[in-house]
Amino acid sequence: MNPDRIFEKNAYWIKRKLSADPGYLERLSRQQRPGILYIGCSDSRVMPEAFMGAGPGEVFVHRNVGNLVSPADPNTRSAVIYGVEHLKVGHIVVCGHYDCGAVKAVLGADDLGPLEPWLQRLRTVRQRHETELESIPDTTDRCDSMVEFSVHAQCANILAFSEVQKSMAETGLQVHGWVFDLRNGLIKDLAVALGRG
Repeated sequence: MNPDRIFEKNAYWIKRKLSADPGYLERLSRQQRPGILYIGCSDSRVMPEAFMGAGPGEVFVHRNVGNLVSPADPNTRSAVIYGVEHLKVGHIVVCGHYDCGAVKAVLGADDLGPLEPWLQRLRTVRQRHETELESIPDTTDRCDSMVEFSVHAQCANILAFSEVQKSMAETGLQVHGWVFDLRNGLIKDLAVALGRG
């Protein structure tokens, strides 16, 4: 997309929104009260609000390469603390997606140079499941399994946040693990059930 066209598209978007709903922007500018903190991948094909059918203000979104969760990462840490302590979300969703470039890189022999320290978290997941992954002959199925293993691991990493533990105990915060399938548009619930049901 040409960046110069964005301003034209923005003006058209405003006109279209206000013609359908004159109060749209006024409501949008009010305080946000999302019920979900979504942690997902930065992949440009994955648009969480769109595939969840969510409207503005319903989902607080944090994205990074590979949808990784590390309490040592200040960006992720800030999003989690803000979501849990200030926005008081009731749910944290860690959502991977099939056909993930980060997962493909880790499954292959690719060395992504400066990205390697970040991808080490994903390489650790691969090492933990090496036997299972090597027993899967089809590369697409192997990649899909690795995506699911990673989502489980990232959900477990969420529990390292003391703020998450406190909110789970005090407010019933729940953690969920999902995978978005680009091939059919469906969300797969991995049945990660952390927190009160």
